[in-house]
Amino acid sequence: METTPRLEKAIKKLYIAFHNNTLNPECCKQCAVGNILNNTDNWKHLSDFHGSVTLNYVGKVHQNLGRKFNGYTPLELLQIEAIFLKACGYELPIHFKNKKPKNPTDKDRLFKGLCAVIEYLCSLDGVKNVMNYTKLFENLHSKTKCKLI
Repeated sequence: METTPRLEKAIKKLYIAFHNNTLNPECCKQCAVGNILNNTDNWKHLSDFHGSVTLNYVGKVHQNLGRKFNGYTPLELLQIEAIFLKACGYELPIHFKNKKPKNPTDKDRLFKGLCAVIEYLCSLDGVKNVMNYTKLFENLHSKTKCKLI
């Protein structure tokens, strides 16, 4: 499957973070966007609240200037983070009064967040979802690989 360089890099970073246990929704350097941006937290200055998809003044300036961070616009970065947090079970934006999961670094929870982010990243680049495994099971029953006794 043909992918774009930015998609390939982002997926690789997220994959490595997931398997190295360095994917953490509550840390701006280890969340989805933090990992895509090389474990930096500079992106948090694009919005006033973690999980918000509304750009603040700084975010709007970068967006209007056409700036991209590792290939993604400020608005795309905020959307990526919001998708990740929602899929991990957070009520957005993150606030002490809003709902949050009891175990935010649970592997199953992180995998759901990872899948949601990858689906969104693929849609941004016009690529079929690389995490979609349903094609593997198509025609499974109609074409047997070997004769059963």
